[in-house]
Amino acid sequence: MNGAAIVWLILMVVFLAAEAATVGMVSLWFAAGSLAALLTALAHGPVWLQTLLFLVVSAGLLLALRPLAKKYLSPKLTATNVDSVVGSTGLVTAAIDNVSAAGQVKLGAMEWTARSTSGQPIPVGTRVKVDKIEGVKVYVSPSEVPANV
Repeated sequence: MNGAAIVWLILMVVFLAAEAATVGMVSLWFAAGSLAALLTALAHGPVWLQTLLFLVVSAGLLLALRPLAKKYLSPKLTATNVDSVVGSTGLVTAAIDNVSAAGQVKLGAMEWTARSTSGQPIPVGTRVKVDKIEGVKVYVSPSEVPANV
């Protein structure tokens, strides 16, 4: 095995390891280009041809097959019902105080543990808007003045 073939073999292994570590469907095509160059090196092809084949095969496969591989092989992100909670409005049923880690909000038929997005306390009876969700807590901000003030 000549020196160029060893270099292409090492590059192919590196690209395959990178693909295994990232599963981004990018390094795989460069590994295929390295294989084409390796085969050319083993057939005693000139270095310029090895390099040209590496570039053409890698770029060609990347441009032609990556979109298909992403479409059919990538995991699909599925929206959940929880995603629909962000932006909804609810009513504070237990005063929200981030310092004492207290607070509850009723959103539709569900009670959620709640925290104030701004960090300011929010009294019972306040209409609030959900800004984000972290775990099982909703972060809210007042959407109107409290009804009992």
